[in-house]
Amino acid sequence: MKKLNRVLPLTLLALSMAASAQAPGEQVVLIGLAAPLTGPSARIGKDLQNGAQLALDDANAKHPTLNGKPVFYKLASADDQSDPRTAVTVAQQLVDGHVIGVVGHWNTGCSIAASRVYHDAGVPEIAPASTGHQYTQQHFGNAFRIMGHDDSSGAYTGAYAVKTLHAKRIVVMDDRTSFGSGLATQFIKGVEANGGTVVDREYVDDKTTDFSGVLTAIKGKKADLVFFGGIDAQAAPIARRMRQLQINAPLLGAGGFVSQTFLKLAGNAGDGVTALEPGRPLDRMPGGKAFDAQYRAKYHAPIELHAPFAYDAAATIIAAVQQTQSTDPAKLVAAIHAIDRQGVTGTIAFDSEGNLKDPAFTIYQVKGGSWDVVDILGGNASVAAR
Repeated sequence: MKKLNRVLPLTLLALSMAASAQAPGEQVVLIGLAAPLTGPSARIGKDLQNGAQLALDDANAKHPTLNGKPVFYKLASADDQSDPRTAVTVAQQLVDGHVIGVVGHWNTGCSIAASRVYHDAGVPEIAPASTGHQYTQQHFGNAFRIMGHDDSSGAYTGAYAVKTLHAKRIVVMDDRTSFGSGLATQFIKGVEANGGTVVDREYVDDKTTDFSGVLTAIKGKKADLVFFGGIDAQAAPIARRMRQLQINAPLLGAGGFVSQTFLKLAGNAGDGVTALEPGRPLDRMPGGKAFDAQYRAKYHAPIELHAPFAYDAAATIIAAVQQTQSTDPAKLVAAIHAIDRQGVTGTIAFDSEGNLKDPAFTIYQVKGGSWDVVDILGGNASVAAR
């Protein structure tokens, strides 16, 4: 293996410096972070970067060693722009930069596209928020995810639509991305498995800003519930336009709605929107309250969405290094498969496919301009925050 402290040119990767300075003589170990750091999803990418950096800060504060020698963990951040083709390029850059593991990517399309590069290099990849099941269904032994996947969330959401919301005429819309389309497909399966009916499926794309046409068509279907497979930046204007068109059906979504940005963009139109999000609410995560305080103290801003999951992904890679006292990719992958540790978000342990075992899901609803917890499903929901 080539020296671990080789760093890519700054035109390719931005190195996020830890809070504490590297001491002379410390061996540098690079951990990659691949996320959208520019473009419309940059706020989420930055949130992931911040979460991962806190994990490295905590590790470095303990003065870790590797085979008896001081080691310093450094984050190598790469901007995939939420674009699968760019994701392949930055994955190769991270591998060429000799990262020992990667936290990323954010969306499923990017994780799938990049995973072949990491697989060929044997580098462990832990996706903090890629929920498309197909990512781990490739059966790459080095691919992991730190939250539940869409097959589970779709089944939960479909059952909730039928059994709790008592929807009879359901219309499904998605943004044609791997994430949105996969989520919508699994939702439909969940609806049908619980005796519900989907009367129409409509499509936009992830760049659509005018939803008038598709929502007018949906209004004609007399839907009593609209499910959207996509992210918060589009869900918010959909909610506003539905109110303007007097579509009184509730808007339901999953995995990407529950953010401060949605609340800001949706305004009063957000009230009543319901969403299922992988993971527990921050204040009900085992380490959520402490993490929230740490995040706010360093970044002077609230957590946007997935920072705790990025923290756990980075901390898991570091735990594998410390357990094996090695940066050999094969040893790290084996250690991650066997790992069973308490993280900020819950218990971190993976099944044979690389999925998180017994993941939690939370149902939220917007009430009075805030996301209120309705229910927690799976993931040993009785676990209390400490």
